[in-house]
Amino acid sequence: MSPAPPPREKPSFWRSFPLFQDLPDAVLADIDALATLQRWAAAEVIFQRGDAGAWLLALKSGRVRLSLITQAGRELTLRHAEPGDTLGELALFDQDPRSADATAVLDTTGYVLARRSYEALASKHPALTMGVARYLSRRLRETTEQLESIALYPLEARAARFLLFTLRQLNGLDLPSRATLRLEISQTELATVLGASRPKVNRALLALAEAGALNKGPHGWDCDIPALQALAEPDAD
Repeated sequence: MSPAPPPREKPSFWRSFPLFQDLPDAVLADIDALATLQRWAAAEVIFQRGDAGAWLLALKSGRVRLSLITQAGRELTLRHAEPGDTLGELALFDQDPRSADATAVLDTTGYVLARRSYEALASKHPALTMGVARYLSRRLRETTEQLESIALYPLEARAARFLLFTLRQLNGLDLPSRATLRLEISQTELATVLGASRPKVNRALLALAEAGALNKGPHGWDCDIPALQALAEPDAD
């Protein structure tokens, strides 16, 4: 007797990914039928910069660090991907190599969708191409905002903007007046994202706390959203 196939995901699972959230059930059912579940152990490399990019990864559990190695041998963390994030979207459109390293921080599972499967789906469901295009446009705007923060804002404002960006990823655009953020990266990794040294980032976080925007609690940072927003735009007045 052959083993039973693994249970498939419901449409609500696939809609938890911004890349697929606006797609009809028929498209999501076809994605579910073609995607394959894979697992990586903590510290295992999922792909490296320069590898052939031929598939997209939709994270179901765990955490993945996206990073670059500089010529001096330093690792620059670009971001951490959590369940509900996708990696390697550009591989669906081009045949260029991977532009960063992806490493599992925790034991990680995710669904892999090959480019050839995406192309077959896109020819059958034009809505898929439009959904991916909208998602990539949002990601481009987010990248522009991050670069603007590093280039134009003082460190305290960059830290506040990063915290607000992370809170919006977790809670949506309409943030409450207060929210708790469990920051799952070290200060060293945060320093690479903000383009500063670890001691300077530590002082910036202390400055945000002294301003009443942050309070370290047992479950993470208790964030005063209006205070963070004011600090994120120091020249707004």
